Amino acid sequence: MKKAICLSIAASFCLHAANVELGTIEVEEKIETEVIKDVSNEEIKSADVAEGLTNESSSVWLVRRSGISNDIIVRGQKKDNINVTIDGTKVFGACPNRMDPPISHILTNNIDYIEMIEGPYNVEDFGVLSADVKVHTKKPTEETTGEVNLGFGSWGYKKASFNVSGGGEKVKFLLSGSTESGDQYEDGDGNDFVEQIAENGLDASPSQYQPKYQNLDAFEKKTIMAKMFWNIADNQELRLSYTGNRSDDILYPSTGMDALYDDSDVFNIEYSAKDLGKYSKALDVQLYQSTVDHPMSTLYRKAATDITKEMTHHLDTKTQGAKIKNSFDVENHTVTAGVDYSVRNWDGAFYKNGVFQYTSLYDVDTENYALFLKDTFRMDKLEWNLGLRYDDTEITSQKAGHPINDYSELNGYISGTYHADENTQYFAGIGKSSRVPDARELYIFMKGVQVGSLELENTINYELDMGIEKKFENATFKGKVFYSMLKDFIAYNSSKTSEFFENVDATIYGLELSGTYVASESLYFDYGMSYQKGKKDDPLIGQTSTNLPEIPPLKLNAALNYLYDESLTFRAEVVASDEWSDYDYENGEQEIDAYAVLNLKGTKQLNKNLELTVGIDNVFDSTYATANTYEDLTLLEAGEDIMLLNNPGRYVYTNIKFKF
Repeated sequence: MKKAICLSIAASFCLHAANVELGTIEVEEKIETEVIKDVSNEEIKSADVAEGLTNESSSVWLVRRSGISNDIIVRGQKKDNINVTIDGTKVFGACPNRMDPPISHILTNNIDYIEMIEGPYNVEDFGVLSADVKVHTKKPTEETTGEVNLGFGSWGYKKASFNVSGGGEKVKFLLSGSTESGDQYEDGDGNDFVEQIAENGLDASPSQYQPKYQNLDAFEKKTIMAKMFWNIADNQELRLSYTGNRSDDILYPSTGMDALYDDSDVFNIEYSAKDLGKYSKALDVQLYQSTVDHPMSTLYRKAATDITKEMTHHLDTKTQGAKIKNSFDVENHTVTAGVDYSVRNWDGAFYKNGVFQYTSLYDVDTENYALFLKDTFRMDKLEWNLGLRYDDTEITSQKAGHPINDYSELNGYISGTYHADENTQYFAGIGKSSRVPDARELYIFMKGVQVGSLELENTINYELDMGIEKKFENATFKGKVFYSMLKDFIAYNSSKTSEFFENVDATIYGLELSGTYVASESLYFDYGMSYQKGKKDDPLIGQTSTNLPEIPPLKLNAALNYLYDESLTFRAEVVASDEWSDYDYENGEQEIDAYAVLNLKGTKQLNKNLELTVGIDNVFDSTYATANTYEDLTLLEAGEDIMLLNNPGRYVYTNIKFKF
């Protein structure tokens, strides 16, 4: 029995070209897709999705900015180069300094699983340049179920969450909520946020925290999610959902401002109908709206010791979208055709002591219309996937003199998976994708300087991917390689005095390995490794280096899992990285040391309703950093370098879960 359990768990770490069951949800996994399952149960020590993804996948790199609301890099790409959707809903952050990236507007306790499609292999969504991160939240059930979690950790971390679900065959409901808070964490040297600033020689600077605020909590975060699923008929369903996030006083020590609050609201309506006729196997309609309100301020810093000098940069963004798609079968082809529409509004302004100073973003609209078409068919052992998408995008600013930027692009891909036998498959794909500049890159105005470059080209990615997946009696293996040619990549040029963003051609290539090995009925291993290199074809204007920014070095995730019995499990996990030896030093990046961190976790099922988890992250209390200091972000200057924020030191946590 234990071997069956062990093999089942190990299988969740590998990919299959078939429908596999993840909990109560079926996900079509392909070799180019990575599925991170059961997120709410696996990532219980923190609600930060970015941190959870980093520990679960070697392909994801953490951009550490604070104790919560961190960002991610996938295949050397960040920002709008990664598409993030929550149940198909586009969510953008309001902060131009990435204090509230899209992935931060959903918490781990609300997530069922996450799909990551690496490469240009999604034509249904707008702006999928190099990776597509699809977050799938929990769904309501007919049977009445629920759970309550109470979590505690080092540095005053406290979290309470609940979810309850139930209904009947016709109507089902789900309600989920959480609250969490934490003090300033300490790095491996025992330095909290205030002390890390001081260690960088900035204790007397205007960016240090005022004495009366130096013991502030690092964050407080609350969320609620409500869903209703209505089976209108046997083949029709209406889904309504709302997610609200409220974050207060999030401290960003390596930045000169902190978020006074960060509020987001996500509304989603979905209608689906099955088997409507010969030419409609599945019809799906979606309407959504997401809003984010984000004021960041110097209120807690020495710069605002005189309250009349307190500066606030207040920004908000709203995205509205609609999508209609229809699937039908023609002989052995499954064809999906659809239309996609979205409009994002983004504006912001600076205030001194509550009095308006100047506008940074002049009510910018990014409006996109698109048509897409997909075809999937099989020829004996070879499965083909083809996709096309045509985008027409207009970006307008309300400031007089700002140009209207129009972009139109035809993107697509063709990929094939050869199923050599039931245990072996090979994958190859080639595709083209694009993303338009955002309002910050085009128009933002800061401290009397035009920071945005008014006439940027859109970035185009031409990419080739190949991979193999192999299943053995007691092991699995998957390997992938990719080569990406980026035309008009949008880079930041710190050598300029205005309009800092610049188009440049570049290449990124790399490999990813992952797999599992079942050693015995009680012991199994899982591992993942990623490596990539990136170069600009030519240096930026006024510079000499061709190193591409934000290209992480070699990363390894490896874990040993031990099942003592059906109620007691242990996991020992190593997350390691090589040093940053290739970096964009002319634009603020710096050398970062290699590191290896050991994390331990044990889970005991006390009875059918009660579960206890205890864990220790960074067992040896190492001092290390993961995020580099690219000047695309506004970070504190520490002498010739920019302040590097260290990750937490040894972190001890426990979680008690009650299910009913």
